[in-house]
Order: sequence, then C-alpha cells, then structure tokens
Amino acid sequence: MHKWYVVQVLSSQEKKTKKALEENRQAHGMLECIERVVLPTENVSEVKRGQQRVVEKRLWPGYLLIKMELNELSWMYVNNTTGVVDFLGGENPNELSETEVEALLKEMEDRRTKVSQKHKFEVGDRVKITDGVFVNFVGTVVEVFQEKGRLSVLVSIFGRDTRVDDLEFWQVEEAVDETSLS
Repeated sequence: MHKWYVVQVLSSQEKKTKKALEENRQAHGMLECIERVVLPTENVSEVKRGQQRVVEKRLWPGYLLIKMELNELSWMYVNNTTGVVDFLGGENPNELSETEVEALLKEMEDRRTKVSQKHKFEVGDRVKITDGVFVNFVGTVVEVFQEKGRLSVLVSIFGRDTRVDDLEFWQVEEAVDETSLS
C-alpha cells in the first residue's frame, strides 16, 4: 500500500534530488514502489531594481514528499539517492495521513495558481530604512506601490515629519518594536 512520507534532502538540492528519485526508479526496479515525488513550491513576485520577476520559492526548503510503498528495498533506494539525508523519523519513517496530504496538495495548488508578494508592506507598518541617504531611520509606511515594488515612508528628521518617496522594498525592513525586547 502506497503511503506518503517526508524525506529530508540537502538544502538547495531539492530539484536535483527529486529528478534523481524519479528518473532512476525504472533502472532500480522501483516503478511499482515509488508512485510520486512532490517538491512543495509557490510562485512569488519580487521587484529588484525596478524589474518585477516571478520566482519559484520552496515552501519547505530541504524537504520532499514521497508517495511510496515502504519496504527494505524502497527504503534503501530512497536513502541511497544522492542528496537525500534521511526520512523524517529515521529508520521508522513517519507516514502522513491522507487528510494532511490532501490539505497540503490543495494549498500547494492554490498557491501555484496565484502569485504572492515577497514583501508584504502595508500602510501604517513601522519600517527601518536599510539603504540610501536615510539609512537607519525608522518611519511609518504611508503609501505602497506593489506593482512597482516601491513605497513611501514618513520619518522624523529634527522633530519634523519628512516623507521619503521611491524606496524599493529591499531598501527597508520591518522595524523591531523596542518595547517587546525588554
């Protein structure tokens, strides 16, 4: 009976490991044992230097889902594939329930059909400027231009509110609330 398992793989080697698991099944007589290998990904929109790009981002870096019939030979085949670290659960892999996997696959499909934003800034967010003339200034987001990857921030300079326009998303980061650190 085929069940779903989680396999830990070397980070940034997920695609290569998935390909190796799928392509070598026939040569190792694993066509019947290994039904499906899934790399959970989503499409993320990011803007760098004014150019908007959609990139594929791994939902779980360093992990693959595999639907297989677990026996000694299939366990050895997966564990000996280049890039595989181990099954989640080691020598006694933990199987995932069908409801867990259905929910994961549905979420993956939903994420694949729409593009999410890498940076999620909203009006009113507190941000710290990390690049440019106003580096290290903390202010409040007053305008967001998602399609351009830019925003405007209101900072206090010498006790006066000054609007800093045309900051790119990568030039700011979420400001850490000083009161929550104590």
